[in-house]
Amino acid sequence: MCTAISFKEKSNFFGRNLDLECSYGEEVIITPRNYGFEYRHSESPMEHMAIIGIGAVLDGYPLYYDAANEAGLAMAGLNFVGNAKFHTEEQDFYNLSQFELIPFILGSCKTVADAKRILLKTRLLRTPFNESTPPSELHFFITDGKDSLTAEPMADGFKVYENEIGVLTNNPPYPYHEQNINNYINLTSAVPENRFSDELRLVRYSRGMGSIGLPADPSSASRFVRAAFTKFNAVKKSDKYEELSEVFHVLESVYQVEGVAKWGDSYEKTQYTSVANLSTGEYFYKTYSNSRITAVKLTEENKAGETLIRFPLRQREDILFENGN
Repeated sequence: MCTAISFKEKSNFFGRNLDLECSYGEEVIITPRNYGFEYRHSESPMEHMAIIGIGAVLDGYPLYYDAANEAGLAMAGLNFVGNAKFHTEEQDFYNLSQFELIPFILGSCKTVADAKRILLKTRLLRTPFNESTPPSELHFFITDGKDSLTAEPMADGFKVYENEIGVLTNNPPYPYHEQNINNYINLTSAVPENRFSDELRLVRYSRGMGSIGLPADPSSASRFVRAAFTKFNAVKKSDKYEELSEVFHVLESVYQVEGVAKWGDSYEKTQYTSVANLSTGEYFYKTYSNSRITAVKLTEENKAGETLIRFPLRQREDILFENGN
């Protein structure tokens, strides 16, 4: 299970929590413009936009979980098990393996509108990366920090929804989440008024009572509502690092602590939280075992190469001691 958000302050931000019961050796990966993508069922481009994001590298190929391109467009894949559908090849469509979709969109699209046009002409195939790596059942969040889309591969092709909320989690399909959030219309960050009865002298005995009823469980429907409420009520900042901190805090509101959500013999946890500043090309992250923010920049120098640039995630807790050892 995962959560992705867009967040606009002075800069445009994209962020996500990757919630899984295990790690697959994630890294920050920069794919320069001249890296040779070879698509299984579609023509491979000679050149594409540079991409930075987090994923795993298999056989020299970047399998992105989330990423952003040099134009400031970001995309993430989130679990959509049981609802995602794969297709057979169709003439006059972009026929892509699931693992090719993020680099294909980010390599060729500069805006959310560009991505929508491509997605509506795309068929997602069940082609695995290799025999031991089956395709994941995902739906996708695409944003430039201002506008956002949800794209869901269904039986008749991609369903593409304007995502005005700027949040995506997992099942059910996006229209459910968009409808379900209406059930929380009375929530407020303000001090609540007594609407129960004029005949009762009800007392506000605690701060925060305006948001009683905000779901706190780790289910995808609850995380969607909680992330949206936190995002829209977060105080806007002016300093770029205060902005960055605020995006991390929003994602922390739906953080998965190991032990809370059991899956088989393991527990889900937030393996990492990533935040991309889409205005500057900077990618920031924390891991479950290292709460210090680490940053990687998409620089002009590394946009122009041919080989992947890789930064393994820092997993060891990095504590600053003010005194002593």
